[in-house]
Amino acid sequence: MASLDKSVQENLPPPLDATADQPPLFDGTIKLYTCYTCPFAQRVWITRNYKGLQDKIKLVPLNLQNRPSWYGEKVYSVNKVPALEHNGKIMGESLDLIKYVDSNFEGPSLLPDDPAKKGFAEELFAYIDKFVGTLYGSLKGADATKEAGPAFDYLENALKKFDDGPFLLGGQFSLADIAYIPFVERLQIYFSEIYNYDITSGRPKLAAWIEEINKIGAYKQTKTDPKELVAYYKKRFQAEQ
Repeated sequence: MASLDKSVQENLPPPLDATADQPPLFDGTIKLYTCYTCPFAQRVWITRNYKGLQDKIKLVPLNLQNRPSWYGEKVYSVNKVPALEHNGKIMGESLDLIKYVDSNFEGPSLLPDDPAKKGFAEELFAYIDKFVGTLYGSLKGADATKEAGPAFDYLENALKKFDDGPFLLGGQFSLADIAYIPFVERLQIYFSEIYNYDITSGRPKLAAWIEEINKIGAYKQTKTDPKELVAYYKKRFQAEQ
């Protein structure tokens, strides 16, 4: 629940670009290589914040448009974010990382004990690639709001599964919510700005879910500036049409 949220506002370090020196590797510091505007990296950032790990996991933000060459050469050969430096190794893939951080660090658990809810969380994780693909694919189509509809309808129906709270697994804010919210955040803003379309219209559960998540400080601290987001998406998707 949001009431467990003990996150504090932190001063964020500036992103490192191609001119930046590489931070020491495997010096005992736990580092999250991230990008402040990347939805995949945002998942791990939210998880870190919610568990109160701001002092334990150091953010190393990168400028992906002008990224340092040492990142792909010496840190993470996949050359993507997020990546976590922990216990002498580098790990990637955002869904794997949010589960890893939840399991291997102190702080409130982000998965419930209830087997039915755990099982549904796995269903939600299994669907997320299709969800993201549908949303981003819609932005290249002739009728974006119609083509994106099934993805938002899926979430609306998923939010009806448990009636003990507003989140995807009911009363507890969880990794399932963290997996989806970065993409909903971006598309809600973009559809409103570009198409004058409210993704929550006719979807009351989705509206309530977004409202509740926006009360959580651990999430609010990770949100992208809406103007910056719209400008980036317009450049990315309208150029492809």
